[in-house]
Amino acid sequence: MCAIVGVYGAKNAAKIAYYALFAMQHRGQESTGISTADGDRIHLIKKRGLVTEVFDEPSFELLRGNCAIGHNRYSTAGADSVLDAQPVFARYKLGEISVAHNGNLVNKYEVRNRLIDNGAIFQTGMDTENIVHLIAKSQKDALVDRIKDMLTKIEGAYCLAIQSRSKMFVIRDRFGIRPLSLGRLKDGGWIIASETCAFDLVGAEFIRDVRPGEMLIFEEGQEPQSEQIFEPDFHPCAFEYIYFARPDSIIDGKNVYQARLQMGRMLAKESPAEVDLVLPVPDSGVAAARGYAEGLGVPFEMGIVRNHYVGRTFIEPTQEIRDLKVKLKLSPIRHLIEGKCIAIIDDSLVRGTTSKQIVKMLLEAGAKEVHMRIAAPEIKYPCRYGIDTPTMEELISSSHSVEEIAQMIGATSLGFLSVEGLVEALGSERTYSLVSFDGNYFAGGNANSFGCADDC
Repeated sequence: MCAIVGVYGAKNAAKIAYYALFAMQHRGQESTGISTADGDRIHLIKKRGLVTEVFDEPSFELLRGNCAIGHNRYSTAGADSVLDAQPVFARYKLGEISVAHNGNLVNKYEVRNRLIDNGAIFQTGMDTENIVHLIAKSQKDALVDRIKDMLTKIEGAYCLAIQSRSKMFVIRDRFGIRPLSLGRLKDGGWIIASETCAFDLVGAEFIRDVRPGEMLIFEEGQEPQSEQIFEPDFHPCAFEYIYFARPDSIIDGKNVYQARLQMGRMLAKESPAEVDLVLPVPDSGVAAARGYAEGLGVPFEMGIVRNHYVGRTFIEPTQEIRDLKVKLKLSPIRHLIEGKCIAIIDDSLVRGTTSKQIVKMLLEAGAKEVHMRIAAPEIKYPCRYGIDTPTMEELISSSHSVEEIAQMIGATSLGFLSVEGLVEALGSERTYSLVSFDGNYFAGGNANSFGCADDC
């Protein structure tokens, strides 16, 4: 769940990319980077840290050019990510190249081992570096043909922004698992981004979503050229609507806030509870909790205060950090909670650690009963397409019943949205990626593979 942005044909391309990455900071907090191209050279800055920590005014003096690509990194491994920050830059036969990637290649190790056997030397643990090597080693003459050649050798979920010294190439995998949208800047330049909330901040006009299997080519003095590289087999990730995306984003034509509201309404229909009050786990549980309260006809209150200066616990790479940050970032309002039967609504339940601490926190604040409701189905299978669920052992729902989990987290009762309810809430006109819930690895990988270890 990284964020990528690409800006082409804009005077202040690097600053536009900076603001777009700032808008999408929720998609990755470990490192960030921007590379720009001025026709002669590619310039790159990337470091660990948040967007506002990595870039300053002197940065933009270096980041010259009317083309920029950027990246916020979210990884699924606990290793240091200094070397693994993106974009990935390289010099090769045709000149200079920079690549930003959101997704996960399920055949990463197979491709990497084959490249190493042929003499490739890797500097990082990222599957993104595979992409650079495949382009560099291709025997095709033109970069666009090398990119096409590379695409025939990778499998899985990916959105790519590839930058040469004068062009930008944008590709979305044929399944469209991860989101990617195209926008027009006020000055006539172009922008692509993982979420449309980036367009809102920089004042860009949303044009359309990048189609599954499509490549867009940006070249000076021309409209973006579109080429359908692969036949689409559209499976957008349901987790974008459940958790990942900002509520003000439009993902493949659907508003995230409205989708979450509908999930909450469906959850109330499927798993009601006799309660005095409905509370959300802020922030991504807010819309679903409003829908749940509306469905039950009981009051909704923001009874838990979130410290926004603490990062999202779900995307931190180690369990020890997750445990500490739950205590740091959430605080109950005792006046609202004491003596009440509470329904607490969260967007998902992965390991159960956070839920257990939230239930304990509410009981200590004087709640009479705590009914935990999850506005998503049970996560029973690891995702290989960019979600932090690397092993089945970490997924509490893969080995325990709902009743057992309720007891383990200390809740009075526990209820999940069904897979059918989720699909109805999202709309049955599409076939969604539901791999975490149904184990359907349609884009390669399986529950026993470890393809999502290093870079998502």
